[in-house]
Amino acid sequence: MRRRSVLVAAGTLAAALTTPLGRASAATATAAVLDRRIDRTYDGRTYTDLSAEIGTVRGLVSGTVLATFATTSRNLAMTLISASDPTRPSTDVTVCVSAGRLQFSVRDDGAVRQNHLTRTMYDDGALHTVAITVSAAGTTFHADGRPVLTVPQASFFGAVSGLTALNVARNLDSDHPGGEWFHTGTIQRVAVWDRVLTPSEIAAESVRVDLADLGRVSAILNSDTPAVWLTTGDSITHGALWTNGWRSYPEHFQERVRWELGKPKNSDFVLDTGVSGCTTNDLVARFADRVAAFRPRVVSIMLGTNDVATAATGPAVYRANLRRLVDQVRALPDGAVPLLQTPNPVDPNLWPGRASLGDYVRIMREVAAELDVVLVDHHAHWLDSNGGAVPLSLLGDGLHPNQRGHLLLAKKMIKDLRIHDPASRVCGLTIP
Repeated sequence: MRRRSVLVAAGTLAAALTTPLGRASAATATAAVLDRRIDRTYDGRTYTDLSAEIGTVRGLVSGTVLATFATTSRNLAMTLISASDPTRPSTDVTVCVSAGRLQFSVRDDGAVRQNHLTRTMYDDGALHTVAITVSAAGTTFHADGRPVLTVPQASFFGAVSGLTALNVARNLDSDHPGGEWFHTGTIQRVAVWDRVLTPSEIAAESVRVDLADLGRVSAILNSDTPAVWLTTGDSITHGALWTNGWRSYPEHFQERVRWELGKPKNSDFVLDTGVSGCTTNDLVARFADRVAAFRPRVVSIMLGTNDVATAATGPAVYRANLRRLVDQVRALPDGAVPLLQTPNPVDPNLWPGRASLGDYVRIMREVAAELDVVLVDHHAHWLDSNGGAVPLSLLGDGLHPNQRGHLLLAKKMIKDLRIHDPASRVCGLTIP
């Protein structure tokens, strides 16, 4: 079976997701049977041959395989580590980055023992660590120290006979004697353990550790179980008037999740309960009917633009309300994940009563950091993208995002939640 058919069958080190989305761990794992610190950049033709060490992994029926990498291109399949029988076609155990997604496959003479991909993507040029654990209970993908996908299949190196080749950055079989699925980018390290590492051990072996809530969001995106995503806020989230007939940012996000991620994510639901004029006081008072009633798995809150102009929600009240809302979301029966999104900047010349919005944005950042909440910081993104000035071309009236502003909000949200794909219609959309 060729890689393309396998894919179809399966259906920055910089600022990207480090703060506030990332944290580091201090625990340490022990005694890998294979541990090579490669620290090499591959150009899509080069590779590292570790076949002399194939005996360390051959026959393992359970354990952990780990790789730390960064990509510089997006290819259909790029190998991180592969064990194979080069005398037979489609006989291999591979960990790949496939069109941005993490992939783990086990094949023997074309028979697929398991083949799974994440929907979340890791080809943003930053360093990531993937760890695959396999035991009798199944297979779990860990990305940046957090579990993001679990499947019942339990095949590992021992499920494939005749493994004699072990390669970093390429796969080798009889149909491709020179190799295939070459990696483009950096691979820092590959390692294999003959046991399933604990979550704290995997975190210690990762170059960074995502917030637990970001891992939970990734797991929801990678799960086939239907989920309700709820966005709430004021007129910006509502998408009232100023989109000029185009989609609002929750609608763009819905298209990305419910259509572009494919079945069965089309059974997820993305609900928008934003109400024009809403403040955090309003949402606290109406939490039951605007949030809890829908039993969401993820709750996005973007508020502050009205709070700053409302005497009843000064900075101290705003801070207390945000903390209360986060606690209320986490206390929902299904253990929902809170997501805070800063409001976009506004033109203080047209809206002088909201000139101190940046102070409220700072409070939201502080609350997110204190409570380990995933934060999508649109306010900083808009200013940073425009030399520190408010990008008036993205606003309909100096305050509300127009259609271009809503698209930028959506793309930032999509990117920070690791489902950005430039090949998608949503992510590639431009508005003239």
